[in-house]
Amino acid sequence: MQENNEKMIDAGEVQLWAEDFGVPEDPTVLLLMGAQAQGVQWNDGLVRRLVKGGRRVIRYDHRDTGRSSRVDFAAHPYTVADMASDALAVLDGFGVERAHLVGASLGGVIAQRLALTDPHRVLTLTSLSSQPLGTDMVGAVQRAMAGLAPLPDQLPPPAADLLVALATSFPEPGTGLDGYLTARMPLWRVLHGPDLPFDEEEYRVMEELVHRRADDIAAALNHTLAGAAGESFTTADLASVTAPTLVLHGTRDPMFPPPHAEATAAAIPGARLTMLEGMGHTLPAALDERLAAEILAHTGQPLA
Repeated sequence: MQENNEKMIDAGEVQLWAEDFGVPEDPTVLLLMGAQAQGVQWNDGLVRRLVKGGRRVIRYDHRDTGRSSRVDFAAHPYTVADMASDALAVLDGFGVERAHLVGASLGGVIAQRLALTDPHRVLTLTSLSSQPLGTDMVGAVQRAMAGLAPLPDQLPPPAADLLVALATSFPEPGTGLDGYLTARMPLWRVLHGPDLPFDEEEYRVMEELVHRRADDIAAALNHTLAGAAGESFTTADLASVTAPTLVLHGTRDPMFPPPHAEATAAAIPGARLTMLEGMGHTLPAALDERLAAEILAHTGQPLA
């Protein structure tokens, strides 16, 4: 990896770990990871390719993950809107006025939100393996777990085998690394999807890094509470997004089945939908080259 610049950034009552790569004068790509995930889960190989393509890249840990601050959620609850403010604080911390936003899963929802609330900060939007802003996924999951069919206007819930894996994906507090890895690998198998070869060692190495960087790894579960806190925007509001938008999504995504990507692209004027054959809800190293090519092409287009 090219030499990086790590720093802790003040974002109100929390501090966020972040790092940037590349030349400060190059256009900035801000990578926003998904729920319960750390910034380092954006693969080094993807970052390296983006930097080689002439982008400055920033990745960071959400609050309650990695080296960023832990929050007592009961005493100080937060929402996705607060997490979006965190992203702006990261840009401010690196002196970046406008950036290309690339958000995966929850990060995609955060990026969509920023494209509405702070369009002057957003050069382009890439929503990756995500869902439309304003989607009631919590309600869809509750219906699915109760054995009920989705409501007529609901997007499909996560796959049944994923719901089972999620229920046992976090071990009891105090569990050591071996027990943690044992609990996590079944989840990654399902998230990865059935079509692409599954390299368990790749996911074990990644989870070892995640475990090593977190002093309270279960704190990341607060992201689920933040996502359930309600959203002031609806999917219809995405019609106001003006940033050039790319929707990237796997054809075998078990968390957000393809109709989520289709709905996101349909809601944002001029959005381009690209489905990646066989990809699930993970970002394996085997897809680094393809993802980098898509992001570089989208962030390199002429801007109005």
